[in-house]
Amino acid sequence: MGAGVSTADVCDREAAFLASSGDGLPALVASAGGPFGVVQAYHPRTPGRRTQGQLYVMRGTIRETRFANQRVMATYQLRLDLVWPLQKGTGSAEDEQRAFDAAIDLVLARVRAYRGDKTHGGRFLAVAEDPREVHVTFDPPDRSIRDDSELRAFVTYSAQDADFTA
Repeated sequence: MGAGVSTADVCDREAAFLASSGDGLPALVASAGGPFGVVQAYHPRTPGRRTQGQLYVMRGTIRETRFANQRVMATYQLRLDLVWPLQKGTGSAEDEQRAFDAAIDLVLARVRAYRGDKTHGGRFLAVAEDPREVHVTFDPPDRSIRDDSELRAFVTYSAQDADFTA
């Protein structure tokens, strides 16, 4: 890979951006006023306490595109796994779903980042630009509420690194 660019740290770079705060974008981490108690790269072997929302950054695919004979650009499909535990015995499932929707809206605003700067703080060449799509997929709430006492959603989008000579 090019100088300072590695496919191995993509999830860590994106998790660092999503966990950052005080930059004018919505905070996601609970300690900074956000809705998620956990924002990290990769799933742990044993899940933490299911009392706060959890956001895990995963990688779906890596695509290397070769152009100009010796130049290569890596594009990653990032996947955010969102887990929203239901408060046992309190509140309504409908209110929990609304709260989860509001938390997802904050995630989307952070992924969108600033107008004119889609680099996520210089961590990538571009994020959510190739293709210019962000997808949110929800697990059916009736099943996840019944089976796991939680709501789940997955957010997918792309990130690109600067090209390098190969």
